Amino acid sequence: MNSIPEIFVAHTSELAESPVWDADNNRIYWVDIEKGILHWYNFSDQAKHELAIGQKIGSVALIAQNRLVAALENGFFSIDTLKKSVTPIIEIESQISTNRFNDGKCDPAGRFWAGTMSVIGKPNAGKLYMLDGNFRVMELLRGVGCSNGMAWSPDHATFYYIDSLSYQLVTYDFDMFLGAISNQKILIQFAPDEGIPDGMTTDSQGALWIAMWDGGNVSRYDPVSGKLLLRIKFPVARISSCTFGGPELSDLFITTARVGLSEQQLKDQPLAGSVFVIKNTGFTGSPAHPFLVSQRIV
Repeated sequence: MNSIPEIFVAHTSELAESPVWDADNNRIYWVDIEKGILHWYNFSDQAKHELAIGQKIGSVALIAQNRLVAALENGFFSIDTLKKSVTPIIEIESQISTNRFNDGKCDPAGRFWAGTMSVIGKPNAGKLYMLDGNFRVMELLRGVGCSNGMAWSPDHATFYYIDSLSYQLVTYDFDMFLGAISNQKILIQFAPDEGIPDGMTTDSQGALWIAMWDGGNVSRYDPVSGKLLLRIKFPVARISSCTFGGPELSDLFITTARVGLSEQQLKDQPLAGSVFVIKNTGFTGSPAHPFLVSQRIV
């Protein structure tokens, strides 16, 4: 296997997040949350593109035909990367000026899950929401500190979830028909000196790959026992998320951040905020679940 990270593209973000592989268009998306910019790199023309959204952007997921569903600062939107347009779907928590949306991902049935967090450090101020294809919103969890990584098991029976401020990875029984979760269990309790668990993805074996904020690593865990299987170190501390991509889904793309680092830390970590790639990891991911829309988005 290969575990050597390389710089993917010559660009740094304040807070890069939400890497998403788009196999149909042969491109990788990511966002800069703080600057409110959607980035993507087309492998077909080997060019990087970006779109200023106009507000903080927590996460995106695929729809179809160059469109994305997005969790922006205070609600769900659609983005058309060809038209360079941003269209509101529904506002959520717009009355809470100190909250914003963070990480998000689509479940195997094509519903978009995204959670909120406090930007002023208010404890347990966030929630986890689900947007279905009819644009109905369901509140799934409340009392969340910092809603982050999400993943589903290959058999779609288990939902994995990270509330970063709890330092835990928990599991739920997942009802794919209803989109309901139940029976919470702690799979991994992280020690504070390991870093803060952030974004997450799975490989085709069902193992969990977790980005460790202030831990400087991405770590692979057994999805049943929670045992650490592999740890890959990076030359930066703030690892935010990761996903598999490339033609064989064997390349791992990793987002990082420079936000909140001191002048000395930035000198010590000149690559902070970069997107990295580990090519031909020896593992493969699974295609990203798209958002399945039941009605037209203007």
